[in-house]
Amino acid sequence: MDPQHLRTFVAVVDHRSFSAAAQALGYTQSAVSQHIASLETDLETPLLTRRPVAPTQAGERLLEHARPLLLRLDAARADIARLRQVRPGRLALACTPGALTPATALALVRARTAAPQLAASMRVCGSTEAIRAVLTGAADLALVDGAVAPSDPLALPDAGSLPAFPVSEEPLAVLLPATHPLAGRPVLRLADLAAARWIDAPDAAVPLAQLRAAARSDGFGHQLTYAGTDIRGLSVLVAAGAGLTTAALPAAEDLPGIAAVPITEPRVVHRTELLHPRTPTTLAAELVDTLRPAQ
Repeated sequence: MDPQHLRTFVAVVDHRSFSAAAQALGYTQSAVSQHIASLETDLETPLLTRRPVAPTQAGERLLEHARPLLLRLDAARADIARLRQVRPGRLALACTPGALTPATALALVRARTAAPQLAASMRVCGSTEAIRAVLTGAADLALVDGAVAPSDPLALPDAGSLPAFPVSEEPLAVLLPATHPLAGRPVLRLADLAAARWIDAPDAAVPLAQLRAAARSDGFGHQLTYAGTDIRGLSVLVAAGAGLTTAALPAAEDLPGIAAVPITEPRVVHRTELLHPRTPTTLAAELVDTLRPAQ
């Protein structure tokens, strides 16, 4: 299979249109049609229905393989480029909202101050996007966060062979409206909140699936999904009574209209890890050393 034909196939599925995929890829529509036809000939089965444009059963199965295959190809290209120190004057950091701390920002500012010609950037995004950015070379480093048992590493199945190390572990808190009946409690058990209404905010807070696993409960239902990465925007929804969410305790203590109550059971912490390539650029390696905790 030609990798470029696989990219075309994924683009058609994502856009649900041959013409939109052609525009996104910079191809003619006839070229897109030829790529799909070549794949279907190679695999001896239809991969897409045309009206409407959608993957067939075989197309769905190919899609499961195509996305990780293309990601690994992009990762290989980026890995080789790093050996050649491509873009040595750039330092790009991808960061999940909960991993963005004053210490992180200060480290990036110091790196920029030490190298005035440095093109430094920080992108706040979900963990999957942050990891993908490092794998493909769009970012030099990634800071990601999540909820785990103390000293346990984050479960990052998409990280491939990226080395990681912990940057911090902090208490995990439940965020409630300041007027909530439980807002005055010194601590809370996570299982006691399983029947509460939650906000599903996978890119800005601990995913609800992780809370269910930690509490060993089928609860934590939600009626609202928050697709953003702005923790303060999420806190506005919590303060208005839209549902509960979680955050690292230090980051939540100054949010207006919010009570941040630490979780005491089960024993979970908010953990932040830094992921970097096996061969980081010189500037990235210096930032890694800055963020690595003292042993």
